[in-house]
Amino acid sequence: MLRTGILNPAVLDLVARIRHTNTLVIADWAFPFWPRIETVDISLCKGIPTILDVLDLLTPVFKIGRIWQADEFLCHNKPDTIARFGKSFGGIPVTREPHIDFKKRVPDAIGLIRTGDPTAYGNIILESE
Repeated sequence: MLRTGILNPAVLDLVARIRHTNTLVIADWAFPFWPRIETVDISLCKGIPTILDVLDLLTPVFKIGRIWQADEFLCHNKPDTIARFGKSFGGIPVTREPHIDFKKRVPDAIGLIRTGDPTAYGNIILESE
């Protein structure tokens, strides 16, 4: 029985299938449904868990080479929110692009983890290294 780290079997199964240069989306509670992409919805209520909760659990066990995020994140959030995301991103390269372009990347992802996060444009796409 797992006792630490990610305990959700659906999330573990999804993450275990991601290989070199594959992508994984971690999204907020309102992110659109994509019928062709496996979605693991772990939202419990607004704010639980957050995108950063998931990212911070993945970072020690998942080799992330790049992160994509919408440009709009920077102008719709307060400096402390932007700083929290930056801290969790650490030294991982981040590419920001218009939200419309960000969403065009989603269909190529291996899967999507939906959280309860309410952060405006906080959605991220992780590319495995």
